[in-house]
Amino acid sequence: MAKNRIKYICSNCGHEELRWMGKCPACESWNSFTEELIEEKKSSKKKFSGESSITKLNTAAHQSEDRIKTNIEEFDRVLGGGLMPGSVVLIGGDPGIGKSTLVMQAAAKINGEVLYVTGEESANQINLRAKRLKVHSDKISVMTETDLDIILNAIEKHSPEVVIVDSIQTTYKTDFDNAPGTITQIRECTAELMQLAKKKHCSIIIVGHVTKEGAIAGPKVLEHIVDTVLQFEGERSYSYRILRAQKNRFGSTNEIGIFEMHDDGLREVKNPSEIFLSEREKEITGSVVTSSMEGTRPILLEVQALVTPSSYGNPQRVATGFDYRRLSILLAVLEKRANLRLSAQNVFLNIAGGIRIDEPAVDLAVCCAIASNFSDKFARNDTVVIGEVGLGGEVRSISNIDKRIQEAAKLGFKKIVVPTNNYKSVKNKSAIEIIPVENLLTTIQTVLK
Repeated sequence: MAKNRIKYICSNCGHEELRWMGKCPACESWNSFTEELIEEKKSSKKKFSGESSITKLNTAAHQSEDRIKTNIEEFDRVLGGGLMPGSVVLIGGDPGIGKSTLVMQAAAKINGEVLYVTGEESANQINLRAKRLKVHSDKISVMTETDLDIILNAIEKHSPEVVIVDSIQTTYKTDFDNAPGTITQIRECTAELMQLAKKKHCSIIIVGHVTKEGAIAGPKVLEHIVDTVLQFEGERSYSYRILRAQKNRFGSTNEIGIFEMHDDGLREVKNPSEIFLSEREKEITGSVVTSSMEGTRPILLEVQALVTPSSYGNPQRVATGFDYRRLSILLAVLEKRANLRLSAQNVFLNIAGGIRIDEPAVDLAVCCAIASNFSDKFARNDTVVIGEVGLGGEVRSISNIDKRIQEAAKLGFKKIVVPTNNYKSVKNKSAIEIIPVENLLTTIQTVLK
């Protein structure tokens, strides 16, 4: 006979406790434990009969390796070339960011039967949204259902190539007494969808909500179940949206897809460098252009800095789109190696366009932007600055130098400042004037006018 008991599960890492705790001992997150009803069944010893299917790796039966194209280049790039048959893709993002819009537009362009399962909208509401997005396809079937067993039966019966579940938080399994959206329901529903995807060799896209901290709702074990985890992010004050992979068993996790939100849906941004630099002022202090690699694609960005005297004891250090701790290190290097007295100055740093950069190749541009605004000197607006800055004030080499130079030349820049070690390995030195630099002080003197 089944016996029910209560457990407390951390919504961040999945750690279980018999009583509620304020702080999770596993991941050290606060107020993350939720009450879950656990059903336990008495184990009965049964004699197993039969043989397990074991095959040699080299002689295993191969399924088709052709990916299912969404025909949205930015989406396919992040996936690694398209949807892998038999894979489960989890897409997370803030409410209203455009997750349902993205999967609806992808469903319309997929060359195959698509089953769109929704538990948040009626069929009429889905139809109205499709008309607004100008989606017209006879290959899309809509199912308004939240019972997982009914959803699984429909997939078994119709055998679609792609299944979209929007969202996993509304789906529930009747075997459990837990409410939809709880950790147990999310985990079990995702696990059964994954098993069916491998069995039917169809691709399943799961839409998931995120917590207030920005993580996908549910324990971390959910990310281990699925094959690909995509994060759809963007600031509400900007129309740009960025799709990036946090996990991908069939592709790189360094690629990003960039979209722009319009009244009729999402549009791909083919040339993000041109978009991010379109509103750049021609002559302004504290503005420097740099190049960042997002996967295999170079993107030119504008680094903006504002330095003001501090009227209080502790000066402010604010960074948007850039690591705050890295900014503190660069400020210390500027003061020690470039003789800029910034200890009593407020420093505000912004990566224009709402994009976040974690690459050390933008260090040199950040230092030049701060030095430009602090000394009230203009940085050359026809120059791109790239390079990593060490604690000794030296400029260190970076990767993919040729791609960055080609992108700068394509957008009409006349000069590019690169580390000396990178200059030796540049293949095409005639496309743009290349200025090699060895240390931070020399770079500031070269870039500022």
